[in-house]
Amino acid sequence: MAEKKVAEKKGTEKKVAEKKVMTKAQLVTLISEKAEITKASANHILEIISTTAVVETKKNGAFVIPGIGKLVKSQRKARVGRNPQTGAAIKIPAKTVVKFRVAKACKDAVVPGKK
Repeated sequence: MAEKKVAEKKGTEKKVAEKKVMTKAQLVTLISEKAEITKASANHILEIISTTAVVETKKNGAFVIPGIGKLVKSQRKARVGRNPQTGAAIKIPAKTVVKFRVAKACKDAVVPGKK
């Protein structure tokens, strides 16, 4: 496991393990092994899902991945912000953003609630 050193306030060092995220290649390999299909087929399925998610979110405003969550297109209102260097007020225009809402079942499986 890869580790890196993090300097603390008093100059001492503490080893912290770097967190590794699953890459696309690793996900394709996992899907191909679990579904007993070729890596090319697994990659094609993954591409279809991601393309469909983009198209459906753009067209309908939402795309649901059952058990995982929901991609949602949302409108952000115009607002007044501050330039952090000068402190001057600036107008931030309205815009459309994409948000991901995690399904309750997924959230409870990853981070169990207090009981």
